[in-house]
Formats: sequence, C-alpha cells, structure tokens
Amino acid sequence: MDDLVASAISNWAPRFTTNGVAVSDFERITRGLENWSDWCEAWSTVAAEHRFLGEEAEAEGRLRSAGQHFAQAAVYYHFAKFLFVRYPSQMRAAHAESVRCLEGALPYLDPPGRRVEIPYDGAKLVGILRLPNRPGRHPVIVMIPGLDSTKEEFRTTEALFLERGVGTFSVDGPGQGEAEYDLPIRADWEKPGAAIIDAVTRLDGVDPDRIAVWGISLGGYYAPRVAAGDERVKACVALAGPYNLGACWDDLPALTREAFRVRSHLPNAEQARAYARSLGLEGHASSIRCPLLVVAGKRDRLFPWQDATRLVSEADGEGLATLLLLENGNHGCMNVAALHRYKTADWVAGHLGV
Repeated sequence: MDDLVASAISNWAPRFTTNGVAVSDFERITRGLENWSDWCEAWSTVAAEHRFLGEEAEAEGRLRSAGQHFAQAAVYYHFAKFLFVRYPSQMRAAHAESVRCLEGALPYLDPPGRRVEIPYDGAKLVGILRLPNRPGRHPVIVMIPGLDSTKEEFRTTEALFLERGVGTFSVDGPGQGEAEYDLPIRADWEKPGAAIIDAVTRLDGVDPDRIAVWGISLGGYYAPRVAAGDERVKACVALAGPYNLGACWDDLPALTREAFRVRSHLPNAEQARAYARSLGLEGHASSIRCPLLVVAGKRDRLFPWQDATRLVSEADGEGLATLLLLENGNHGCMNVAALHRYKTADWVAGHLGV
C-alpha cells in the first residue's frame, strides 16, 4: 500500500472501530487497499451495503433496525470522505450520502434526533439535537468535531452522554462537514460557539443554564476557546487538542496538513502553515472559568501531550482544571477508550447536575 493509505490506517484504525465501523468491515475494506486514490470508493462500496440494509428494514417496518443501519452507513460514508480532499468530487459525493443516511436514521434512533440549521456568516451551521427520553428540560453538551471529523461520526459518543441524562448537540462548525465548503476554518471559535449556544438554548427541551462543550482533536482546541469566551458554558472537555496548531505543523501527517489547507480555503502550504499559528490558546486559557477536563495520550503522534499539561496549568487559576493523561493513549485515545470515555461522560453529568 502507498504511504497515504498506510498513514491513515496506522494513525486512525482504533478511531474507525470505536466510532461504529465493524472490525470485519474495516479489515475487508483495507485488506486489499493499495492506493489512496481508491480509498473513497472502497469505503463507499461497503457503506452502500449498510444503506441498502437500512432501506430494506424501513420498507419492512423494522424501524429501529433501519435507524441503526442508516447510522452505520453514515459513518462509513464519512470515513470515505474524511481526508479525501485531493479528490473533491468524490469527497463531496460521499459526504452527501453520509448526510443523507444520517437524516434517514434520525427519526428511528433511540432517542431520536432532530436536524437544526443555524444561520451564520452568510451560510449555515448544521447540528443534530438528541434529548433523553424523559420529561422536562435537559442539560446539553455541544459536541465539536476536529479537522477531519463531522457530526456524522458521533453516534457512539453521544450514547455515553444520553445514557446519563445529558442531551447532545453534534455540530459542524466553520471548516467542518456541511459548513466546510462555504465557511473556512477559523481560530476565534468563541464567535461561532456563541451562535451555536444561542441557538441551542432556544430549543424546546433544553435547559439554557446547563450547557457544556466537548471537542476532539482540533475540536479539543475549539472547545476551550468557546469556554474561555462564553460564561454560559458550565463544563468543558478537551480531548487530544493542540495548544497551538502551528507549533505542531511539521509533525502532522501530510493528509492532515493538506486537509487543513483546503478547509481553511488557502491556496498553498506556506499560507496554511502561517495560518495554523493563529490557532492557539495563548491569552485565552486563563479566561476559562468553568470546570475543565483535558484528556490526552502520551503516544499521541499528532499533538504532544505536553500541550495538555500546559492548558491545564494556565486554566487552573481557580482549581477547576483536571488532567487525565493516559500512558498508552494515541491521538484521540481511541486505543484506550475504556480508560476515558466513561469517566468523561460521568464527569460531564456530574458537573451538569444530572
């Protein structure tokens, strides 16, 4: 296999399976995959199998199964497009299928989901609201993707919070998912974050006084920026985020650097490198006033674990910051998921008063 395929598998294999890809499917898709140019088609072929199962189940009235099949197809189509920026037409086609499959799943999920569109900067941000199946107004955690993730990837993580009585709002921000074509990546996430929280707190069934934010990878930078700039945030989780993206630039995989350039709407690598320097927590971490949980792995090959200790140190003026540092954790700590995912969900539920 070529270097790009090898890099994708070595960096993200645990992420695929933790977030909903069956191990047998992962092995089937990647076993004979040699060229990066074939990545999207290989994933889309198997995604279509799950989409067909969803359509079959829906036609037969097996609606819970239909929702599960459609949600799984959405994840597969997402991984078909997640870093496929060198082939934009294939990427967009797979992305459209991912969005369509998730929309097909929403009414049949337990609890069901609702698509919410937020006007922003001449375009829109799209999120999925899911609330626990119980009466009353619920706390909600805003779930922020990273550079190559989208709201379609978050079903297994949403479940952890929903099981504990916390609603979820998984959202594509600027440079992410449905917004990536119209809105570039931006450093000042307190601005889109405020627009997202404004919208979420007005939704039926949401308790506006119990809002948390969670972000993974580059979202682990965005979430602290939101918390630093918005006092409505009552708890914040930063999972495997950088302190300053530009400082990590030379160690990032080529696929990641190229995706950042494309999703920042920049013409060349030099401008992308310079722009990455603006994505930093300098001068912002100390403004975080809510409880903060920072999760990192010492074997993270994208962002050094020392970034996590720096964030905690600078944000801990009131003793509200906690570091969960995992000795064997990779990027996102998906290879040691049991050591942090349940703890994170418990921590959020506790701080939101569930």
